[in-house]
Amino acid sequence: MEHVLAFWQIISHLDTHLAAWSLSMGPWLYALLFVVIFCETGLVVTPFLPGDSLLFTVGAVCAIGGMNMAVVLPLLLVAAILGDAVNYMVGSTVGPKVFTSATSKLLNRNHLLKTQAFYDRYGGKAIIIARFIPIVRTFAPFVAGIGKMQYRRFITFNLIGAVAWVGLFIPAGYFFGNLPAVKRNFHVVIFAIIGISILPAVIEYLRERGKMQRAAS
Repeated sequence: MEHVLAFWQIISHLDTHLAAWSLSMGPWLYALLFVVIFCETGLVVTPFLPGDSLLFTVGAVCAIGGMNMAVVLPLLLVAAILGDAVNYMVGSTVGPKVFTSATSKLLNRNHLLKTQAFYDRYGGKAIIIARFIPIVRTFAPFVAGIGKMQYRRFITFNLIGAVAWVGLFIPAGYFFGNLPAVKRNFHVVIFAIIGISILPAVIEYLRERGKMQRAAS
């Protein structure tokens, strides 16, 4: 519990911590950020890592001179692209092997079939949209690999999604992160970003649930 509280303490004051780390860690902070973004997008076991909020905060710290925008922007773009690519390859290689049980709640083959249907329905835009949804962002490339999405199509949408994601949140933090109202309520802004990010998934869930209820009645 203490570790969870400490984690949320860092997230809610990410601007303060990141600014301090830029002074104490120097160039190693760039390496740390690369690892965090890579793991958040590339490893299905780390969906809890910050993504949108971290990129926004990075932009804000760049604006006050704590980091170099010309370095961190392409660096984190590469991390996001490589993370999704590795996640896809892992899903394509080992994913089908773990989806063998018909009874497991987490690794049910029926879930795999539903996922394949999801990608058949939404196509490549599912990869792009997922970039802006926490947790879903982490699992989307893994599931795309399991569903055997053609790699050429996947890498194209991976690139588009990464450019849109990193290219939106870092500049947004750069231009708006240090506004007085934002700085006074930075923790509120961070949680608002997280809430807005998951809103499309909630809307889609409610829409699908409504369709199922209408079909059953």
